[in-house]
Amino acid sequence: MASTSASRSDGVIGRIRRAASNLYSDNQTLVTDIRKSLNFMREIAVDLERDNQTEMVKQLEDAVVELVEAHENCLHYSSAIQSVGDAYQPGTELTDFKKLLDTEFEKVKASSSSSPQNHPLIHQFRQAVWNVHHAGQPMPGEEQEDIVLTSTESNIKNLKCPLTGKPITELTEPVRSVDCKHIYERNAILDFIKSKRGNAKCPVSACPKMLQAKKVTCDPLLLFEIEEQRSLSEETARTGVIEDFTEMEAS
Repeated sequence: MASTSASRSDGVIGRIRRAASNLYSDNQTLVTDIRKSLNFMREIAVDLERDNQTEMVKQLEDAVVELVEAHENCLHYSSAIQSVGDAYQPGTELTDFKKLLDTEFEKVKASSSSSPQNHPLIHQFRQAVWNVHHAGQPMPGEEQEDIVLTSTESNIKNLKCPLTGKPITELTEPVRSVDCKHIYERNAILDFIKSKRGNAKCPVSACPKMLQAKKVTCDPLLLFEIEEQRSLSEETARTGVIEDFTEMEAS
């Protein structure tokens, strides 16, 4: 009887975790769509700035701030969904999943120190607009070093696969750990996990997380973020060329 009860409990846990995984994936797709919208809005703002439509650029920036806040809330919900799915254990009473998610969401949100006004995505928007007429120059109130650090911030934790050494922008099948968020080449990390026989620690130096094959995935947001990283690298390279040219003119 006890064995049957335990089996049912395991079955329920499995179903809940699969449901959480599906919900997490759907939410990540929404995050990806928001990021695409933010990029599109940034491109529009650049065109408006070229036409000196300052007021319209400001209105668009206000809308971007609101959308970034929604983006952050979606990320918090993704974390909450993942936490609830991982920690769920059936009890004697029906579980109020809405309450669980809301509670976990508030915990995640409270632990986040980011403000929409200071968010890297907002900075990227402002930087793109500023570069229309002031490429190579620091924005008012910022040192050049601060711009470099801020404009390259992203959700990407590592720029190279720790196993193959390849830049993440060159990976054939990039995947990301659900737990530690590090990125790897799919075949390399799956072979690594298999070789460790259930005791695979993330190969990124100083990362304490243990890896499971089923929790190393390629979600829609990952591919989008890698493409963003590729574009950012190209943009940084172009900015460097402009700065070098400006310095040559000055000398």
